[in-house]
Amino acid sequence: MEQALPLLGVAASVAVALLFAVAGIDKLRHHDLLPGVIANYRLLPDALVAPAAALLPGVELLLAAGLLLGFAPLAPMVAIALLLVFAAAMAINIGRGRRHIDCGCGHAGLHQQLGWSQVARNLLLAAALLPALASGRDDLGMADVGLGAAAGVALYLLLLMFSAVGALVASAPKQG
Repeated sequence: MEQALPLLGVAASVAVALLFAVAGIDKLRHHDLLPGVIANYRLLPDALVAPAAALLPGVELLLAAGLLLGFAPLAPMVAIALLLVFAAAMAINIGRGRRHIDCGCGHAGLHQQLGWSQVARNLLLAAALLPALASGRDDLGMADVGLGAAAGVALYLLLLMFSAVGALVASAPKQG
């Protein structure tokens, strides 16, 4: 039972690392779209949109590497902060009635409008990383780290599935 917290920390770290890695790579591949996505949130002054768009993919990739390599508590702390910033930006725009903008959190070809489910997802992922702050991987054997990593991959795949289903539901033609 004493290993449950470190296992949860590994699983959450791997899931969030994969999320950030894929997001960072996708943002690099579609770097021309990112400034527009960031500007659509209307939270940064125009002068900061381009620097934010230039830095964000690298930050996400560095965080992914830090989470996978177990750089605790720095990587989980920064990842939690970034997830909370993303959740706040979405919540502010939903509160402003601006659900129509692309969240920027999926693949560039998969337009996802803002919704409370995305805010909740980011808050849950941030909370899931808390065990990674409290405990290190030093207490775990290789088999336990492997189990935590497998659980993290499974969690990441579940996130992808729910995201795809949500996008399909949102894009379905309205009946009636």
